[in-house]
Amino acid sequence: MAGRVEDFGMPELPDVEGFRRVLAEHAVNRRITGVVVRDAQVLRDVGAAALREALTGRRFAEPRRLGKWLLVPVRGGPATVVLHFGMTGSLHWQTGEPHRHDRVIFCFADGELRYRDMRKLQGLRLAADEQALDRLLADTGPDALEVGPLKDVLPPRKQLKAALVDQSVLAGLGNLLADEILWRAKLNPYRKVSSVGEKELGLLRTTMRKTLRESVEAGRVPPRPSWLTGRRDEPSGSCPRCGTTLEHGRAGGRGTVWCPHCQPG
Repeated sequence: MAGRVEDFGMPELPDVEGFRRVLAEHAVNRRITGVVVRDAQVLRDVGAAALREALTGRRFAEPRRLGKWLLVPVRGGPATVVLHFGMTGSLHWQTGEPHRHDRVIFCFADGELRYRDMRKLQGLRLAADEQALDRLLADTGPDALEVGPLKDVLPPRKQLKAALVDQSVLAGLGNLLADEILWRAKLNPYRKVSSVGEKELGLLRTTMRKTLRESVEAGRVPPRPSWLTGRRDEPSGSCPRCGTTLEHGRAGGRGTVWCPHCQPG
């Protein structure tokens, strides 16, 4: 039996929510029989022996997600396993031979929960208590799926795209989602937040929540032809809404795609 076998690229909020569901379905309240660290380079501020000692014989409680972070409390103690998936990370429930990029394996009686990551840009942490967890997440903004009015969180001086992908402002959005949301809301990625009216910000929040819910249902940001995501990488990609050739540039240090007709500056 397997879960989350495919890797779809850089994980964003919908992917991490999918990983949370894999863990919740297969590993919660079940005894951890062992922890295999196949590559200690993904461990952050905890050693392999300490991780094994903290988890072996214990059980995971119900996991929760904050943006791109996956937080997994450990029953019988104050510790929390904290997973971040960087650009290439994923989480799988599998049996059989490990994948070459499986870095940490949590063993159970009838299967294994595997943290897989090719590039190892982020990794696994063990927060000893709530205070340590709070310190770790202190610079993380509110979850994009749960955030209140955007006028209260988006910095006025930032460009819209830069603000949306800044994890200290809003947690969970990456390149694909930010571009998709701005395209749907017909807002140019280079506009300053201060130039966007309250009504437009309300529309942006509504659009963001709808896009996130649809992506969570799909388990990823789906590259559908009716979505900007489905057209952005085509050499002569055109806007799914009006047919105008898409523009490509950089905003907030990220590759950015938008429709010059639907999203005028």
